[in-house]
Formats: sequence, structure tokens, C-alpha cells
Amino acid sequence: MVSRGTRSLRLAFLSHAFMGVAVLLGVALPAWAQKADLILHHGKIITVDSEFRVAEAMAVAGDRVLAVGATADVLQFAGPRTKQINLAGKTVLPGLIDSHVHSTSAALYEYDHRVPDMQTIADVLKYIRSRAEKLEDGQWIRVSQVFITRLQDQRFPTRAELDTAAPNNPVVFRTGPDQALNSLALRLSGIDKDFKIRDGKPGLIERDSKTGEPTGVLRGAGRFVKAKSNQKSPSADDRADALETLLQDYNSVGITSISDRSASDSKIALYARLRREKRLPCRVYLYYSINAQAPLAEIRRRVEKAAANPLHARNHELWLRGVKVFLDGGMLTGSAYMRQPWGVSKIYSITDPNYRGTLYIEPERLYQISKLVLENNLQMTAHSVGDGAVHALISAYEEVNKTFPIREHRPCITHCNFMSAEAVRKMKELGIVADLQPAWLYLDGATLLKQFGNDRLAYFQPYKSLFDAGVVIGGGSDHMQKIGSLRAVNPYNPFLGMWTVLTRRPRGMDAPLHAEQSLTREQAIRLYTINNAYLSFEEDDKGSLEAGKLADFIVLQDDILSCSLPQLRNMQVLQTYVGGNLVFSRSN
Repeated sequence: MVSRGTRSLRLAFLSHAFMGVAVLLGVALPAWAQKADLILHHGKIITVDSEFRVAEAMAVAGDRVLAVGATADVLQFAGPRTKQINLAGKTVLPGLIDSHVHSTSAALYEYDHRVPDMQTIADVLKYIRSRAEKLEDGQWIRVSQVFITRLQDQRFPTRAELDTAAPNNPVVFRTGPDQALNSLALRLSGIDKDFKIRDGKPGLIERDSKTGEPTGVLRGAGRFVKAKSNQKSPSADDRADALETLLQDYNSVGITSISDRSASDSKIALYARLRREKRLPCRVYLYYSINAQAPLAEIRRRVEKAAANPLHARNHELWLRGVKVFLDGGMLTGSAYMRQPWGVSKIYSITDPNYRGTLYIEPERLYQISKLVLENNLQMTAHSVGDGAVHALISAYEEVNKTFPIREHRPCITHCNFMSAEAVRKMKELGIVADLQPAWLYLDGATLLKQFGNDRLAYFQPYKSLFDAGVVIGGGSDHMQKIGSLRAVNPYNPFLGMWTVLTRRPRGMDAPLHAEQSLTREQAIRLYTINNAYLSFEEDDKGSLEAGKLADFIVLQDDILSCSLPQLRNMQVLQTYVGGNLVFSRSN
């Protein structure tokens, strides 16, 4: 069997001979024999094909790669209107793909006001005091997604601290699915010593072990908080402009495709508007958001609505192909569902020695939802952080597989942080794919080590085990807040992600966290290119630079295969192309 890469090299040699014969016979030229619109030559083209070949030049015609090969051969595709770029030895990579973003909300995170970086509880309280000075008494103050694992204090702010910072304003410190409230926020929400969760849905109110009073920490129970927004509301044009600005910033770090993993109808409409107005500088793959707690009949209607949406038809610009639900809580907040108890923890405000986290969907319902999604030709995924949640989702997929083969549907696990050898084996067996966030290892590894110890983290983000087993995994950021690839609360700079899977060195630590799970540079690149393309059923059209594939590529400042690790981590993207069009260029 001849690979795409081999065919592209042959095309470079044979094109001119064929074109001469075609002209003599009056035969229409095939696509591969046409002249190039753009040729990049005398460089280092990292194809990321099946053999990870490196070429010297690449030709582009329209939005597709025409040929890849030696400079002399590829230059034969040049015509009088062909733009030629001498790379002068610079490196080209396929456009990078982020498998997990929440761009529409991230773009507006600072619409009302700029939110400072918060590294300590003191920073959090200072910010709350500043908001209290600007707001009227009684107006709600919300601090969103300041993760306790990333605070130097490594804990939630206490109810008393929040009371002192803003005695006359209700305060909600939200971090993932969990939050800490001050006394006024608890009182206005009706959460007191006698309050009980009676709606049959998951959730936990942390209480003082002596008094029974709420400590202010709520896990998976945000629905009971009666917060009211007092921030200015963006117009439809503001939303579109902010999203476009963010997507352009993705381009600046080499990202040409994204997967939005919780898209509501309004968010889909926003992406569709940008596409319609030709303002969509990234390719977008969508996971439709579904509330797993809704009645099954309502869930069925929503799944069928997604399947009937015109955007469900294959489209390389904007494609609605997946469905996402939330199965457990968060690693960063102390509510991920684990197979073994978390352990009493000051960091996470856990007092119950048997506490294992929160699981939002019981097994039979999870099976029913998974089957419904997959049989409607949609890709199923669930937010599954803890190993208990990961195994629960694998079990649901395993049950569906008894009814019909699921491999071709590529069922996915989102986050998939805590795992086991058994989980890896079953994922390979069933064809399950996964989306992981390397930056969490970097930002949160030190706190997790303190909480769980080294042995229990042996299968925390086990990249090498997954690669060795042949499980296809992709790299993402879970970008939710702020614009700026490194200032974002979950940084979306893919080179930080690559550096992390190479070194496995958490912030603040000199030693790696389970170095045996590190990847090679080739594997790290695949994580953000061809693997992510596979996650979205698009490996035949993007993720590598081969003849016939989409011309999504980036030009780098340094050689990613030979540069130092610090250079790789701080890699600069010089140009970004989507479909052969320049969408970003760094000014000198």
C-alpha cells in the first residue's frame, strides 16, 4: 500500500511530464497536476505523516496541500502567479488543534472589568474588597474559577474571611462545580443548619463537624445559590467581536482548529454567525451540551435535535458532531469521583474520611444516554476526572458495545485524569478515545502530590502508557477564562502543553511527576495534530501535511525537534495559515 506521503513525493517528480501529455491530448488536468498558489521551500516541513517524515518544501493549491517533497521537485509546481516563500531553514508544522475549549464564555470573561491574577487567599480577598467598594450593599460579588490547587495557600477562603472582606455583600467564590459562600450569600440562598438537599439530585453541603453549621463550601450544589448578576451585558455584536478576537489569539500560538466541548444553542448560533460573515479564523468542532439530570424524554429530544441540525452534516469549518454531559466533579476543587476515598483534607475542606467525590449520573442512566447519543451518529463524551468516573463511563460504553459495535463512533472520555492499567486496556479494546489537559499536570501536580502521594499518582495522565497501548488521545486546554495564551486561568498555549508532556515537571517542583510517563517530541507533536484530528473524525483531512489534505500549517521561530526544552516551551509562531490563507503573522 502506498502512503499519502509517498504519493506526494511522486507527484512532485511526475507532474510536469503528465501536464505536457495532457496539453497535447486536450485532456483536463487532474487536481494534483495544477499550478500552486503558494510554495514554501528550503525549509523543514514536519509532515506528521505515518512515518513522521521531514521534507524541504510544500506546495499549496486553493485550500489544500498539492505536494510535499524536495525543494527542486516541489518548485516544478510554480507558475507565473505562484507566491514563493524561502523559509531559509525555518520549521513548518501542521496547524495545531486544541481538543477542549469554551471559547464563547472565555471571550467575555473580562467584558465587565479586568480580573487580576490571584495567587493567594490575600489576593482573592483584596479583589473582593475592591469589588465591594464599587458595588452597592446587597449586590452579589462573584469570583469565578480561581482554583484552590493553584493558590499558594492551597485551600478555599473561609466563610469568616469572605465575611470580613465584604460584610454587606453576598459573595460566591466559584471554582469548577464547587463554591465557597459568605454568610450573607448563604442566608439569601436559604442554606442554613437545617437545610437539606431534597430534589434527588447530586450535591453536598460541607458542615462544621461540631456545630452542623454550613462551612460555606458547596459541592455540586450551585443550583441552590440565588446569585444575581450586576455586570453589564454584552450585545450580540459585542459577543461576536469578542469571540473573533479570541480565535485570532488562538491563531497567534499556532492553533487552527478547536473543539468546543459544551456548546449551547446560543453558542452554536454565535459560531455560525462568524462563519456566515467569514470571520471564523479557526475550524470548529462542536459538542452539544446536554443536562444529564433532565428527564430522559427531554434528553432524547435534545439528542435528536442535534442529529437533525444542518451543522451535523460534515463540514470542515463548523461541525456539530458530539454530545457532552458531566459525570463527576473536579480535580481542582475536591469533587472528582474516585475509586478510593480522597482522605481528610485541609486543602479541599474534606472532613469525611470515606468521601469519594461526587458522581452525577447513575449507571443505568449513563448507559441509556450513551446508547442514545451513539446510535444517533453523534460522538458521546462525558466530563470524567476521577478514576471512579472514568471506569463508570468505560463500563457504560462496554454495555452499549454489547448492542452494537462502538469503535467506529469513537466514544470519548473528557479529562480522563486519574486512570488505571485496566482502564487503558479496556479503552484500547473498545476504541475509546480521550481528551487530556497537560497544563493541569504543570499547574496542579504539586498540590495533587501533597494530597494523594506519589504511588496513587502513578496513573495520573499516563501519556506513555496510553501511547504504548495504542489508545488515541489528544491534548487540550479546557480554556474557560481570559484572553492570553499564558495569562488564561487554563492556559491554551500548546507549546506549554508539549513541554509538560515531555518533562512532566509541575510548577514549583524540581523533579518530574512519574517521569516514566513522559512522551517523546514526536509523540508530543502528534498529541496536538494528527491525534486531535482523529478525535474529531478528521484525520483524513487535517492533522498532517500530505497531498490532498487541508493546508493548515504554521511557521515556527525555532526547530521544535532540536531546540532546547526552554526554547520549545517559549516557542514563537511566526505565521499561521488556515486553508492556505495567512491568518496570523508576527511583526518583527
